Amino acid sequence: MVSVNYRPTMKELPEDLRPRERLLKAGAGVLSEIELLAILLGTGSREATALELASQIMARFGSLRLLVDATVEELSEVKGVGLAKASQVKAALELARRLSQLTGPRRPAIRSPDDAAGLVMEEMRHLDREHFRALLLNTKNQVIGVDKVSVGTLNSSTVHPRELFRNAIKRSAAAIILVHNHPSGDPTPLKEAPLQ
Repeated sequence: MVSVNYRPTMKELPEDLRPRERLLKAGAGVLSEIELLAILLGTGSREATALELASQIMARFGSLRLLVDATVEELSEVKGVGLAKASQVKAALELARRLSQLTGPRRPAIRSPDDAAGLVMEEMRHLDREHFRALLLNTKNQVIGVDKVSVGTLNSSTVHPRELFRNAIKRSAAAIILVHNHPSGDPTPLKEAPLQ
């Protein structure tokens, strides 16, 4: 008889659901942030698989942007994540940060609406739901982050001010530019679409 509380271990999951096997078969690009984090963690705990721990970490911090700023101590507050696992995650995030500084383009400066649109248009034009994002700028109008604020429906996106400003404040943004897509492909604003 199977217990009601039974959870399969990672080894018991079908291969196409195991992050490491998916990475080996299809490449890292197809994995979700949670799956990549689970691979970094390596193993789970008595109470949770590595995939469940990764999911708990992402739920706790909300986004990669906030996870990057988390301390080892904050990471280890997630049940099942000790100092060793927290250190592994922090080290990987630091490597990614350093790599982006070496190979990434310098922070683009926004001088016009076209600059802002050019930064996100290619990625956002093919999305099938409305996505609302905030470009976070420093005092020189250079982009210091692109915050994915909300994902809505086919023709609307609800944004709460708390979600909109959380990362802007945390990143000490001097200014923000708000952008969203139109899944229909028609960029014309609706006359009856007032701000709420």
